[in-house]
Amino acid sequence: MTPPAPSAPPAPPAPPAPLLARPVALDAAVPLRRPMLRITTCGSVDDGKSTLIGRLLLDCRAVPEDQMQAVVETSRQKGHEQVDLALLTDGLRAEREQGITIDVAYRYFDSPSRRIVIADAPGHEQYTRNMATAASVADLAIVLIDARLGVSVQTRRHTLIAALLRVPIIVFAVNKCDLIGYDRATIERIGEEARQIALSLGAACVHVVPIAALHGENVARPSASTPWYPGPTLLDILDTAEPERTLPADLRFPVQHVVRPRSDSHHDYRGYTGTIASGTLRPGDRVLALPSGLESRVRDIHLHDRRLDEAHAGQAVAITLDTNIDVPRGETLVSPDAPSPPPTPATRIEADVVWMDAKKLTPGARLLLKHTTRQVKAIVESIDCRIDLATWEKAPADELGLNDVGRVTIRLSAPIVADTYAHNRATGACVLISEQTAGTVAAAMITRLLED
Repeated sequence: MTPPAPSAPPAPPAPPAPLLARPVALDAAVPLRRPMLRITTCGSVDDGKSTLIGRLLLDCRAVPEDQMQAVVETSRQKGHEQVDLALLTDGLRAEREQGITIDVAYRYFDSPSRRIVIADAPGHEQYTRNMATAASVADLAIVLIDARLGVSVQTRRHTLIAALLRVPIIVFAVNKCDLIGYDRATIERIGEEARQIALSLGAACVHVVPIAALHGENVARPSASTPWYPGPTLLDILDTAEPERTLPADLRFPVQHVVRPRSDSHHDYRGYTGTIASGTLRPGDRVLALPSGLESRVRDIHLHDRRLDEAHAGQAVAITLDTNIDVPRGETLVSPDAPSPPPTPATRIEADVVWMDAKKLTPGARLLLKHTTRQVKAIVESIDCRIDLATWEKAPADELGLNDVGRVTIRLSAPIVADTYAHNRATGACVLISEQTAGTVAAAMITRLLED
């Protein structure tokens, strides 16, 4: 982040940009169907996530005039000296009363060249599970850091979760720089500490941007208050980021539903619906259903009322097979002709978990494991380690508490067709569910498939 020293003494901080500054220009020549970028924001409570999102929405002309006027009026009624941009995203009444975000709020807006979906994830440690949910599908994570406080334990926790979930790009936004007089040494020290944390966790692409979200400094426009920072604005990064989206070529088609119409005209019809997790599917392709081991060929592929010659990862389709084999929900279709051998169904796995329940996880715990469209009973054989969020060391542990991150070994009552999370995010992820409450208690990323 450290650029060459300026040739002249830095100018004094410029006055903050007006709240209702002229919005960024959107290129009228850009087609209506724009590429999409999924973003999650995270960080500690009061680091300014909701305010940052409000600023982005405002500067990108995504706030209707009547909504903005309502926010201005509400801010005035509360006695705020400035308009509270967080009100644009903190929609729940409980959030407004407490001044915290307790749910994941999704907002949509257009940058100059793309469509952006941004998730305002909770900062409070109690709601770490919500942050993990938002990060699991993100292309980019914005981790906010209060310039007055520096890197916190929650900053480390959220960075670790983003790295475990293989979010391709991590952007550290050092916020509230105006409250420390845009002090270069402090901001660069915080930025370098955060950068080294992300790199040590294996992050592939890391950016650091000094901002003042309330005033829009370095958010959508460069700030005259940071002449020593020649880098891109936050919006520039969002507009040009190219996250690695390479998916495995291996076919993975988890069957979600078996379609058997009850009519005389369709008495022999048997279709299989689901979303292709990875790979490509064509009529005539040989497919192997796992874990049953039955084999057939694809006869037809349908998307709504259209017949497809080819289907790709991410498409929800219905297929029919040449032979009338029994492929129930929870089976996964793979290709026996792929260069790599078909996966071996596993009944024991090793996984990194983010524990999300107040009741501690201990060896012997009986849970349900939900993987793609399959749900099986599970027993935690062992807790192999817990990750210390201050040192990143893996320490021996005999339990995991709320919001702890650790590695566990799990035995399953029936086999699942899985990959490691590093190889395939879709088939390497699963969740653990309480048998008593039916609530999700952990997010898990498979690190190894173990032999019995």
